[in-house]
Amino acid sequence: MKKVHFIGIGGIGISALARFLKEQNFIITGSDIKQSDTIKDLRDEGMSVSVPHSKDVIKDQDIVIYSAAIKDDNVELIEARKKGITCLSRKEALPIVLKDKKVFSVAGAHGKSTTSAMLASLVEGSVIIGAISKAFGSNMKYFESENIIFEADESDSSFLNSNPYLAVVTNAEPEHMEHYDFDTDKFYAAYRGFLERAKICVINAEDEFLGSLKKECIKLYPSKDITDIKLVLRDYEPYMSFNLKNLGRFEVFGIGEHIAIDASLAILAAACEVGLESVRENLLEYKGIKRRFDILEASKDFVLIDDYGHHPTEIKATLKSVKEYANLLGISKITAIFQPHRYTRLKANLKGFKECFKEADELVILPVYSAGEADNGIDLKKEFKELNPLFTDRIKGLDKKVEFIDIYGVKHLLDKGIVIGFGAGDISLQIRGML
Repeated sequence: MKKVHFIGIGGIGISALARFLKEQNFIITGSDIKQSDTIKDLRDEGMSVSVPHSKDVIKDQDIVIYSAAIKDDNVELIEARKKGITCLSRKEALPIVLKDKKVFSVAGAHGKSTTSAMLASLVEGSVIIGAISKAFGSNMKYFESENIIFEADESDSSFLNSNPYLAVVTNAEPEHMEHYDFDTDKFYAAYRGFLERAKICVINAEDEFLGSLKKECIKLYPSKDITDIKLVLRDYEPYMSFNLKNLGRFEVFGIGEHIAIDASLAILAAACEVGLESVRENLLEYKGIKRRFDILEASKDFVLIDDYGHHPTEIKATLKSVKEYANLLGISKITAIFQPHRYTRLKANLKGFKECFKEADELVILPVYSAGEADNGIDLKKEFKELNPLFTDRIKGLDKKVEFIDIYGVKHLLDKGIVIGFGAGDISLQIRGML
């Protein structure tokens, strides 16, 4: 039985690996820089987790695995290396974790968490994803099977180490370009390498790069393969109903054409292994993932939604869906609350951010969630002036309403219409009234 210590165990990707190895009877310890709900959950699950980092927690572990956020000057990493303990980045650890597994690996700039969670409802096996599935309440589900559904990460090219048996790519829009030296050829070469490693490939062929590949793949052309798309409501919650190729009609929880696309990719992947009628029935078990169009409150005149969208493409697509949802509910006002995530992302996509909120009737902007980055001097009030937004330092989600005080000291109460929060920072905790 091996002892494994995780540095940065509170991260969504690292915590899933820790949970998976614990189920395989590894002795797991971990550490992080600060307390979080994830840390509390891991402790409740029987793992010893220390906060903050300390060299004293490095004792007689066999392996140390560290997240991408951990630098070489981390005291635990220094101590582990001094003691001669094998130290692996999350990327380097994947071949050990996923060896001898039949991996259904899902990658892409957008939609990979959703597609992975959908696929997890269709194919029996363990699950490691970068989000909390509402179906099983975690980012990891363990199942005694060779199958594993794995959300693969392109941000550090670790998807190349995911040992894919079946690879799904939702799209290949360039992001995290700093890892690829801002070289699109390197970026696309990594995706090509990911697909070449798999026995079966399922791709969105309307993506410009993916559509140009010569490799034999199961190809989805959404504009012609997905037809008669309808949004239907069940107890104020949205479901997408659609026809896929010649396979018949399917229904899946969620809203927007992108949900139908993600579901279609999952269906085509699962159909390689599972009977079609089983796929159709099991898709109804998908209940969404936390922070992806996560409906916190829903009634005929007020809906509160928490969404992880932090890139203009995601936000624009989601707001288009919100507009359709509002029309079905008979709601006339949409308020978007935006917390920019990272100064580098804000700068790189500033033009897109200034255009993606046009479907919203009202925009509220929070300060940038820096994630440790230095302020690069972007003036939010100046850049977003044309959208006439409200600015506030924080919001507070309460029972069936959201409150905040703007920069002029005026108190605002949002308790009518659709209110949706966007961002990958702590806006989720604020909108849920937990911060």
